Amino acid sequence: MHFLDQAKIFVRSGAGGAGAVSFRREKFVEFGGPDGGDGGKGGDVVFEAVPGLNTLIDFRYTQHFRAPRGKGGAGSNRTGAGGDDLVIKVPIGTQILTDDEDRTLLADLTREGERVVLLRGGMGGRGNASYKSSTNRAPRQHQTGEAGEELWVWLRLKLLADVGLVGLPNAGKSTFLNSVTNASAKVGDYPFTTLRPQLGVVRHKGREFVIADIPGLIEGAAEGAGIGDRFLGHIERTRVLLHLVAGDAEDPVDAWNVVRGELDEYGAGLADKPEIIALTKADLLDDKKRAKLVKALEKAAGAKVVPISAPLEEGLAPLLDMIIERLGAATEDEREEAIAERPWSPL
Repeated sequence: MHFLDQAKIFVRSGAGGAGAVSFRREKFVEFGGPDGGDGGKGGDVVFEAVPGLNTLIDFRYTQHFRAPRGKGGAGSNRTGAGGDDLVIKVPIGTQILTDDEDRTLLADLTREGERVVLLRGGMGGRGNASYKSSTNRAPRQHQTGEAGEELWVWLRLKLLADVGLVGLPNAGKSTFLNSVTNASAKVGDYPFTTLRPQLGVVRHKGREFVIADIPGLIEGAAEGAGIGDRFLGHIERTRVLLHLVAGDAEDPVDAWNVVRGELDEYGAGLADKPEIIALTKADLLDDKKRAKLVKALEKAAGAKVVPISAPLEEGLAPLLDMIIERLGAATEDEREEAIAERPWSPL
């Protein structure tokens, strides 16, 4: 399945049905009179966050969404049927923004089952029975239904994860993700093997947390170099950043500084998130060089650095322990879920 995290769509709510003009004409009814019913209400446009979706690719092929209009009223004071609401299902973490320069945020769906009514359907028009009065015994006026609302909007998906993976291209992010989660990210000996965000679930010592991997950053990503920084939005919601620095880089300290600079340029509070640093590909280094690089990184970052080798699974357990510690104590629900046996799911 292709990954798409932005889409522009057109939505329109249903128009209200027209009110009816009708009169009772039964042969043996002494007093007739107006009996035109009101029109039905148009359908609303509703967005709902549902599990099992992690891309907006469906909105590339279907871009226009229109809710049904209300039915018109009828004689015998029959009100027209209302139009059904149009429910548009989107992935959890989807934002809805206006199609203008400001890109104003209209809704942010961050919980499963969360719904928002974006556009209201038009009200149905009044039938002539509602105009009856002592001075207007046979009204013929009625109302057409209110028009529906319409809007072009942008959908933007920001994946929900506990930990965000950052680093330069070829820092070993995909290899690490495959080693500790159920993901199957593409791995290659060339830059930008990861072209779209990846999610994986880690199960460690009775805890579960989600890791998000994004394409590697390079110097100037904030100005569009490489793949740019558009995918950084997917780690805005994470609680911890896991910064991987390749042990075989020419200057690991400089590599760390480049990524930190791009996070700072991007903003959105990424530079202020708690950061855990790991020196990857440690199996390619001898003990002396490894200790030297770890010491240099710790001096530059002012934090502990964990050397790891994902293919050999060296150093992964201490690193995962540190992540769990940063994420905080498990909630009661998490503890119960860890004990309970989970049903199989293909997702």
